[in-house]
Amino acid sequence: MSPVTPDRPSRPGGVRADDRPVDRAAPARRVPAPRTGGSPRGRAPLPVAAGVAAGWAALTSYLPVAIVLGLVQLGTDSATLTSTLRTALAGWLLGHGVPLHTESGPLGLAPLALTVLALWRLTRAGVHVSRAIGARDTRSPRRALLAAGAVGIAYALLGALAAVLVGTDGPDASVLRAAATFAAVGTLAALVGATRITAVTRLLVTRMPGPVRDGIRTGLVAGLLLLGAGAGAAGLAVATGGGDAADMIGAYRTGVAGQAGITLVSVAYAPNAAVWSASYLLGPGFAVGTDTAVRTSEVSVGALPAVPLLAGLPRGPVDGFGALLLAVPVLAGMVAGWLLARRVARLAGPERAPQRWAELLAPAALAGPVAGVLLGVAAAVSGGPLGAGRLAQVGPVGWQVGAVATAVIAVGALLGAAATRALTRAPAP
Repeated sequence: MSPVTPDRPSRPGGVRADDRPVDRAAPARRVPAPRTGGSPRGRAPLPVAAGVAAGWAALTSYLPVAIVLGLVQLGTDSATLTSTLRTALAGWLLGHGVPLHTESGPLGLAPLALTVLALWRLTRAGVHVSRAIGARDTRSPRRALLAAGAVGIAYALLGALAAVLVGTDGPDASVLRAAATFAAVGTLAALVGATRITAVTRLLVTRMPGPVRDGIRTGLVAGLLLLGAGAGAAGLAVATGGGDAADMIGAYRTGVAGQAGITLVSVAYAPNAAVWSASYLLGPGFAVGTDTAVRTSEVSVGALPAVPLLAGLPRGPVDGFGALLLAVPVLAGMVAGWLLARRVARLAGPERAPQRWAELLAPAALAGPVAGVLLGVAAAVSGGPLGAGRLAQVGPVGWQVGAVATAVIAVGALLGAAATRALTRAPAP
C-alpha cells in the first residue's frame, strides 16, 4: 500500500482522489445565461403575433358597440342579427375616425369613448407583440418600430375588411380611407406600448434635457386638469338639465332596453362633451351646426336635434358668478406650475444651491405649447359632421383651441411656478 502523504489524501478503500479516471469525472454545472429578450422557445413569428394581437384588439373594441347598438335596435321589428352586427361595424369604423356616407349626408362625429377604448387595446397589442418576438427590455427602437408596424398592417387589413362588409348594405365607407386610418391609428397606438415594454421610453427620457422633460410633464398635467374641469362642467350642465334629457330619451319609444342603449350611446359621446366644455372655458367655444356658436360671450343656436347630450347647453352668455369660469384655465396652469416648482425643489434638496430662475421658468413656458397641442388635437378629433346641411359643422375648431390654450396655460404655469418659488424661498441666514 502506498504511503499517505498530506498533499495527496486517500479515500476509503485506498483510492486517492487524483487517481479517478478522467473520462468519469462529474460534469460541471452550467449556469443559465440571463434572459434579455425572452426565451427563443417562447417566441412567435411576427406575422402570427401581430395578427392575433390586432384581431383581439379589434374584437374587444367591437363587442361593446355591438351590445349597445343591439339594445338600441331591440325594440324595432325590422332589426335582424345581421343588420345589427353590420350597424355595429359601421359604428366601430366611426369610432376610429372613418367617416360614413349615409343618405342624409356624411357622418363623421366619432364617439371618443370608443376611440379611447380602441387606442388602449392597440397599446396592449404593441406590448404583446413586442414580448412575443423577444424584444422586452432590449432598448431597441428598431424592434419597437417593427412590432408597431406589424400591428398597424394587420389592423389596416381588418379596417378594410370592415369597410367592405359595411358597404354591402347600409352606410358606405371608403375602403382606402379605412385602411389608411386604421394603419395610422394602429401603428401609433401600438408604438406607445412597444416603446414602453422595450424600455425605449426610459432611454429617451434619460437622454432628454431636464427642462424639456419637466416642461412636457407640466404641459400634460395642465392639459389633463383642464379636460377634467371641462368634464366636471359638462356633467354639471347635463345634471341641471336632466329633466330635458329624460324627456328626450323617453320620446324615442323604444322600450326599456332601447332607452338604455340610447343612454349608453350618449355616454360614448361624453368625452366629446368634456372636450367641448374645455373649449368653452378657454373661450373659442364650439358649434352645433353651421352659423352657430356656443361661447362664454355668445350663445346662438337654432333648432337642435333631440340628443340627450345637448340638453345641457347654456342658454346665454355667462354673467354674475358664472364669469368665474373664465379663470378655470388659468388656475389649471397655475396648479401645474405649482407642482413643477415643488418637484424641482424636491429634486434639488435642501443641501443643494437653489435652482436658477431660468431652470424653473423655461419648463413652465414650454408647458404652454405642450398643453396647446394636446387640447388642439383633442378638439380637432372631437368634432365632425352629423349629416349634410345645417349639421355639417359640429364641435370646436382645433387650431383656435390650441392657440388659446398655449397662451393661457403658459401664463398660468409661469405665474404658479414663480409664485411658489418666491413664497417658499428660504430666508437668507
